[in-house]
Amino acid sequence: MPVQSFVYNSVPQRVVFGAGSLQHLAREIDALGARRALVLCTPEQRVQAERVADMLGAHAAGVFDRAVMHVPIETAREAREVAQRLGADCAVAIGGGSTTGLGKAIALDSGLPILAIPTTYAGSEMTPIYGITEAGMKKTGKDFKVLPRTVIYDPELSMSLPVRMSVTSGINAIAHAAEGLYATDANPIMDLMAEEGIAALGRALPAIRASAQDAAARGDALYGAWLCGTVLGNVGMALHHKLCHTLGGSFNLPHAETHTIVLPHALAYNAAAAPEAMARIAKALGGGNAAQAVFDLARDNGAPVALRDIGMKESDLDVACAHALQNQYPNPRPLERDAIRALLQNAWEGVRP
Repeated sequence: MPVQSFVYNSVPQRVVFGAGSLQHLAREIDALGARRALVLCTPEQRVQAERVADMLGAHAAGVFDRAVMHVPIETAREAREVAQRLGADCAVAIGGGSTTGLGKAIALDSGLPILAIPTTYAGSEMTPIYGITEAGMKKTGKDFKVLPRTVIYDPELSMSLPVRMSVTSGINAIAHAAEGLYATDANPIMDLMAEEGIAALGRALPAIRASAQDAAARGDALYGAWLCGTVLGNVGMALHHKLCHTLGGSFNLPHAETHTIVLPHALAYNAAAAPEAMARIAKALGGGNAAQAVFDLARDNGAPVALRDIGMKESDLDVACAHALQNQYPNPRPLERDAIRALLQNAWEGVRP
């Protein structure tokens, strides 16, 4: 089969991967040419952030522990002001997508370099995509200023991630790769990374559920998250991500759980229009049907599969549908109002595709 025409851009970014790689933090800060780092985290990860600050010693400007989902613009402004007041010349974001997103919001206006230390499988650290929520609407954009310059992947830091959060975070990562396979600007390198990333997470998540302290499975999951995040950072996304941004930003639903629930239904919507991508996803997960394989991976490993179970009201589905049809993303199948409304209904009820 001939290779189709494509454009591939390589992005300069340093990745340090391996168990115990957090020990190289000071070296990596030096490599950035930075001297004072503001450590970012959520309130729940304050202890990990203080450990990072202790490792940096005099090079730590302080800890900002106010990162929350969907990066409210008020929090982003406060963090920028704190960084400026403390004389920080870089930020270290330890945690998941919420913390990385806050780092990006700081970098967007200030140009401050970001070093990311992921403790979940969100993948945001590999992308130049940012999102900020203002007045109940999440606005996303793309700017290479926000791409973390260095990423330290240490599987040991994800050992304490609860099993359910590990599963939803992992399926969130799978969503990046799945949509990358039918992106309008897809290319063979990203296709290989997407399939390998999905397969790694498909192996890892059941093993993590069986034993949360399985070091090999934690490493596999973080490896998969890196690959899937790289896909997200290099090619465009489609209907699934549009729906999840709408649901998360407008109805304040938890990010990873929303991705986990919506993905099987978005894949089912696009299945007939992207058969080769669906075959790759199904193969990576060892199933015969991509949408069903993702749904089963979530359900069989204790993740939620219905929007009603994470706080979505049925009365809001019409509004969500209307929002999803605005500023449309490219998608293999045209966005049809009735079909998308049915998709949302199925996701709300938790119906297997």
